[in-house]
Amino acid sequence: MMKRILTALAVSLAASATPVLAAEEFVPAVVFDQGGKFDKSFNEAAYNGAERFKKETGIAYRDFEVTNASQREQALRNMARRGATVITAVGFAQTAAVDKVSREFPNTKFCLIDDKLELPNVQSVTFKEHEGSFLVGMLAALASKTGKVGFVGGMDIPLIRNFLTGYEQGVKHVKADGEVFSNMTGTTPAAWNDPTRGAELAKSQFGRGADIVFAAAGATGLGVLQAAADAGKLGIGVDSNQNWIHPGKILTSMVKRVDVTVYDCFKTAKDGSWKAGHRLVGLKDDGVGYALDENNRKLITADMEKKVEEAKQQIIAGQLQVKAYQP
Repeated sequence: MMKRILTALAVSLAASATPVLAAEEFVPAVVFDQGGKFDKSFNEAAYNGAERFKKETGIAYRDFEVTNASQREQALRNMARRGATVITAVGFAQTAAVDKVSREFPNTKFCLIDDKLELPNVQSVTFKEHEGSFLVGMLAALASKTGKVGFVGGMDIPLIRNFLTGYEQGVKHVKADGEVFSNMTGTTPAAWNDPTRGAELAKSQFGRGADIVFAAAGATGLGVLQAAADAGKLGIGVDSNQNWIHPGKILTSMVKRVDVTVYDCFKTAKDGSWKAGHRLVGLKDDGVGYALDENNRKLITADMEKKVEEAKQQIIAGQLQVKAYQP
């Protein structure tokens, strides 16, 4: 009798443990880059994608926030060693680390955001920032009363230059004689997290006559948007929909769907449809766009929206060419 009881108890315990083990078999992870997961911009978009996956599946993810460059490689390696099934590396600055660590752990899947890397266990995604920036450039030119608009970039790299290039083309598409003032915050990763400097650069552009400024600078952009709101000017947000930060003071946001990228990375790795290789996403794939909601609805007239939507469809159809930045 005792033997039967013990056997039954063992079977019962095994049965109850099975779902826990099954859930632990899939372990997603994300390594955020400098600026932090609550930067209200690029990293936070990635965070929102990971949170969406967690809420829909009930599967928790592991994460790490890089605070200096030396941590990237070790963070990825630690995630892989601890049994992560799929690891998302947020930001081009992690390319070298992903390149190295993914070779050490060939059975671990890696997703790299914002750079191209061709390896059998790496999925990399880049965006057509110039297409989304073209649309917000159009809106800036249409809303500007002075014909002068600004741009504050973060770290001076080709990726941020791509935002600027598209923005300039969008402005000129509406106003051939429109002026675009541009400044980059710096040449090191610290440029992503310097709101004080961002505010200073925005103020200098306002002093030259700009009445709208586009911030493509991570957490530094929060200083730009604050300066615009304080000066009675308009800001343009980036990556995440930042319209809510200063309702009625942010014309729009150039949305880059990093959230969808992270979510898809986890979801496909979980359901078995994950594929290695490079993907380039733009307006056609809903990878970039502009934000229109209750916070900026009054700033964008029906005529402005019509013109931008027409341009959007022309870009998707290949009838309107927006050039990417060429170093």
